[in-house]
Amino acid sequence: MPDLLIELFSEEIPARMQPRAREDLKRLITDGLVEAGLTYASAGAFSTPRRLALTVEGLTAHSPTTREERKGPRLDAPEAALEGFLRSTGLTREQLQARDDKKGQVWFAVIEKPGRPAAAIVAEVLEAAIRTFPWPKSMRWGAGPLRWVRPLHGVLCILTDEAGAEIVPLTVEGITAGNQTRGHRFMAPDAFTVTSFEDYAAKLRRAKVMLDATERADEIRSQAENLAFARGWNIVSDEALLAEVAGLVEWPVPLMGVIEDRFLTLPPEVLQTSMKEHQKFFSALNPATGRIEGFVTVANIETPDDGATILAGNQRVLAARLSDAAFFWQNDLREAKSGMTAWAEGLKSVTFQSKLGSQADRIARIAALAREIAPLVGADPDQAERAARLAKLDLRSAMVGEFPELQGTMGRYYALEAGEPAAVAEAARDHYKPLGPSDEVPTAPVSVAVALADKLDTLTGFWAIDEKPTGSKDPFALRRAALGVIRLIQQSRSQVALAALLSHHYHKMLSIWKEQGRLVEAPDDYADAQLDKPLAVKEAELKGHLLKKSLVAETVEKGAAAVTSLERPFANLWSVSLLKGEVLVRDLLSFLHDRLKVHLREQGIRHDIIDAVLAQEGSDDLVQVVARATALNDMLKTEDGKNLTQGLKRAGNILAQAEEKDGVEYSFGADPKFAETEEERALFAALDAADPAIRRAMEAQDYPAAMSAIAALRAPIDAFFEAVQVNSDNQIIRRNRLNLLSRIREAGRQIADFTKIEG
Repeated sequence: MPDLLIELFSEEIPARMQPRAREDLKRLITDGLVEAGLTYASAGAFSTPRRLALTVEGLTAHSPTTREERKGPRLDAPEAALEGFLRSTGLTREQLQARDDKKGQVWFAVIEKPGRPAAAIVAEVLEAAIRTFPWPKSMRWGAGPLRWVRPLHGVLCILTDEAGAEIVPLTVEGITAGNQTRGHRFMAPDAFTVTSFEDYAAKLRRAKVMLDATERADEIRSQAENLAFARGWNIVSDEALLAEVAGLVEWPVPLMGVIEDRFLTLPPEVLQTSMKEHQKFFSALNPATGRIEGFVTVANIETPDDGATILAGNQRVLAARLSDAAFFWQNDLREAKSGMTAWAEGLKSVTFQSKLGSQADRIARIAALAREIAPLVGADPDQAERAARLAKLDLRSAMVGEFPELQGTMGRYYALEAGEPAAVAEAARDHYKPLGPSDEVPTAPVSVAVALADKLDTLTGFWAIDEKPTGSKDPFALRRAALGVIRLIQQSRSQVALAALLSHHYHKMLSIWKEQGRLVEAPDDYADAQLDKPLAVKEAELKGHLLKKSLVAETVEKGAAAVTSLERPFANLWSVSLLKGEVLVRDLLSFLHDRLKVHLREQGIRHDIIDAVLAQEGSDDLVQVVARATALNDMLKTEDGKNLTQGLKRAGNILAQAEEKDGVEYSFGADPKFAETEEERALFAALDAADPAIRRAMEAQDYPAAMSAIAALRAPIDAFFEAVQVNSDNQIIRRNRLNLLSRIREAGRQIADFTKIEG
């Protein structure tokens, strides 16, 4: 069985594209070979800035001969049907066979495809891969139509077996495949011949090319750490930068430099960001001073002066960059000391979103919401509001204008410079967090309040203007904001009634828009006094001032479609009515619940268990939802839990059938004096003990205790169903037993909707 080696040699491939390109090359070639009938033992892809390489081991030398029989039309079928069958098979009428069938004689085609040598298949597959390669961006050069990420200079393609290496015959737009490649652009530019993958990798190394990106990254890490260790420093870990730099060089040569003393007063984040973004330097930290005092740059060449000239040039460029940063820093500090009023004024002219107003409008909304949230998370309301008003002012700073990655980080420095408390400054830094599923979650109460307010305002605002995620599209990162809300609430263990909070904030939005003249014609029953009510007000009270409850319920039932017909006319078409807020809150909660399901599934909690908990009241308190789902999930892992679920579902099904048949609801009046069997009396006694225990545990939010209490019903419920016929001929006994089943159902409903649990 031969081994295949492919190399596509080009000008420099952008580092960010190399990992995906390796996988695409491997997928396109191996899939094509398998579809053509070849098999292989293993495959591996590699990349350097100037080449993509693929090795396929244990490839079959020929594809097998295949024989296919295909049934066609009857012999007396119309001529058009026969012609179509011939076209699909590629045969002539003389090559068809007439055979007997159930309905008479029919034509059969026997299609034989002889096997082909691997070289012919490889040439065909490789040419297709080159012509259709899915680069994110590609270019044309010269007069040909071929597109590649950068000009393609050569193709190496050989099959190697015991007899030696064979060049696969292939020409693509004037580029003919061969068995030659080149080493390092400067240190070993001459062409050389290879005979196998092992020969290829060994000769490349002698020609100053490390083929494996992982090996280059390990070499950079090892040498950089050794250089830092010699000075008593540590390299600041940055795996993303390491992977990028490994894709920029074929022969890494790390060099260490020192940052000039005049720049050491800059914040370490500024030094690190400037060096990383502009020059791809690794930062070196002096643990004795806690400052970043050096850097490591990675050259792509060995020089007679051991890199001194390269390092000197890099230090000159770095000094120019850091001089700019120092200038920005000093100017920003002067503005911070003066109270940042100019920045606050400037944000009035910065549009956040055309329908949601300016950044200043947004800050005002977030500040009000942060004050409302603060008591719920144990934060000081004044500090939360102050932090929210300062958190985004650094967007107008020169430093963030140069380095957008530092928004929030610089806000902390400027807040401290302005004399703000540490809690306020830290909230300014952390209010964007968490930025993703792996990002850390703020824990300080003021930070949590501002971060929650920022994300909830974003979600409420975009829901209000009907800009929701659709399919895979989420241009405003609303799914990330929702996951951030979930993680903040779960991490801080803050019991927030989201329905009331979102409704309250939505009304605040309408009040502000009304004052700004955006809601030119406000509803007659608009009640500003509603905004002054505490957040603890029940959701029923919040919707009391909207419209009649029956109309609200009907609208919520029908969804957004009903809103359009009931909405009052407004001067601006995008304006939303108070009535729409009822649908908005429920829709937004549903969106948060969907994100929560994904989040909990990753923690091993099944979707049906989450649905069962979400079906209960209080599903807008995500801390309770998670605690209940976790406790229920743990209970259902036990035998008692599994059997109890079946008993609860069985009781519910019997009740539902009886209620539908009789047209009444069996929910009251179960009396032990009508019990005829010991199993009935035992179930009454068990329910009398379990009901108050479940209720007390749920009120205390001791969900494991609630699960233990309901699990105690497993044995009496099983015994009841084994010994008792619910639908007795005696109607009094039947009603009593159905009402007893109702008590079972209600015991389960205190915890979850067990009908939603599968199995």
